[in-house]
Amino acid sequence: VMHQGRLHQWDDAYALYHRPATRFVADFIGHGVFAQAHIEQRGDDVVVHTALGDLTDVLECPLPGAYADGLCDVLLRADDIVHDDSAPVKAQIMRKAFRGSEFLYTLKLQTGETVMAHVPSHHNHALGEWIGIRAEVDHVVTFPRETGAAPVTTTV
Repeated sequence: VMHQGRLHQWDDAYALYHRPATRFVADFIGHGVFAQAHIEQRGDDVVVHTALGDLTDVLECPLPGAYADGLCDVLLRADDIVHDDSAPVKAQIMRKAFRGSEFLYTLKLQTGETVMAHVPSHHNHALGEWIGIRAEVDHVVTFPRETGAAPVTTTV
């Protein structure tokens, strides 16, 4: 992936999607957002704290010391967010795009942060409705904190 004459990442499609080397690559490939997070060491474990809960599968993340005070942004793809009515975290449906077998929902958390989720199309919720969600992130990807972290910009 090149941008303005600079090579950002040379890799296969799987790695570009699941392990983007830069924000530009993450932005260029797939639906998602950069959400504020805090990464810390707990004994032998590393934990990334987010508004959706703690992420613990962080083998590929930089160590907490890589970020000032552990502050970072975590990439949350639409396929990392699972619709779960029993989840303690609730989000409001702000936008939805029908895609045949699924909807792409744009959701606003109670914190004001926005995430996206692929939800099976038989879950046809109304705009403005609150639904339960949880994070199920198999590849935790973090970047240095940027103020005003924005949605990953791709076409819907």
